[in-house]
Amino acid sequence: MASQQTIAIDGSMKEGGGQILRIASALSCILCQPISVNNIRANRSNPGLRPQHMTGLQLINDLCGGKLDGDKVKSTEISLKPSKVEAGRFLADTHTAGSVCLLMQSALPCMLSGSGPSEMILRGGTNAEMAPQIDYTNMVFQPISEKFGFKYNCNVKKRGYYPKGGGEVIVSAIPTKQIQPIQLTDFGRVTRIFGRAFVAGVLPIKIAHQMASVASTILRKQYRDVTVDIEAVQEPKHAAFGNGTGIIVVAETSTGCRLAGSALGKRGVPAQQVGQDAADMLIRNLQHGGCVDEYLQDQLIIFMALANGKSKVLCGPITLHTETAISVAEIMTQAKFTITPVSGTEQNMIECQGIGWTNQQV
Repeated sequence: MASQQTIAIDGSMKEGGGQILRIASALSCILCQPISVNNIRANRSNPGLRPQHMTGLQLINDLCGGKLDGDKVKSTEISLKPSKVEAGRFLADTHTAGSVCLLMQSALPCMLSGSGPSEMILRGGTNAEMAPQIDYTNMVFQPISEKFGFKYNCNVKKRGYYPKGGGEVIVSAIPTKQIQPIQLTDFGRVTRIFGRAFVAGVLPIKIAHQMASVASTILRKQYRDVTVDIEAVQEPKHAAFGNGTGIIVVAETSTGCRLAGSALGKRGVPAQQVGQDAADMLIRNLQHGGCVDEYLQDQLIIFMALANGKSKVLCGPITLHTETAISVAEIMTQAKFTITPVSGTEQNMIECQGIGWTNQQV
């Protein structure tokens, strides 16, 4: 049981966005540590809680049977006094295109600290701007995060897009006793590139083929000895709500690393450009030689802080999201992170001696 003295978090620090809330509330729940967060999303053009942030906080409060105050849209200050995480079935619905992946980012670690198997039904946007696509979560985050020694399942029941949302995923997880440290320090070599280009609703399948074709051409030119397999998909009517289009391309290496590039289609942007944007992003992520891409970096920090041992992750340039995640994790856990630049490269080694958190309920 953590200290019952409330830890105050400044929501305007560094990146100053919703990520501070997600990490602080998740660690509050896991460590049974009361928190208050002020200046919420102070660095945004529309500060305060948006519906998806409010929904995420309410989900975590449900998971831990806590006392949450300030959970209103536009609120710039919240407090959470958690209790123990119990097993059960939970529902969170943003009623917007707010990202289900961001809901999952904060809630999944909490599920791992529960007393038994749990299931979450998450509703909102599955392929939304300013957030990981659900395909990224399933194709990159899941296989890498499970190296920490836990397992979970994410079943996409229906996809939802901007502006209406309407997507649904079901996440189930079994609690873990401890988080194991990870060593992601050897990039190896790229062994295959795969992905999916999709259209949904009234959009024609030729758009998906165009995205896949352009991305494949660019990537085959860059990686001549690597198999590139990007499927073009028309989402079934029953499995998607609204119109949407996008692409994700993933590179897998000989040492089990996965890095990605992705893009969503927008009105007025040619499909070929969307495919090129995704391919260019993947190439950029691969060229620095780090073991994780720019979007996985910060998602690993919470697990590194909790782990029972020392974790090391080789990555490219450190993102502001990662710096922010580290700051919040250090405040909440007293874990110590170091970032060491690799001389003559764009690479950085992130190291953390985890606190050895133990789930006393299993």
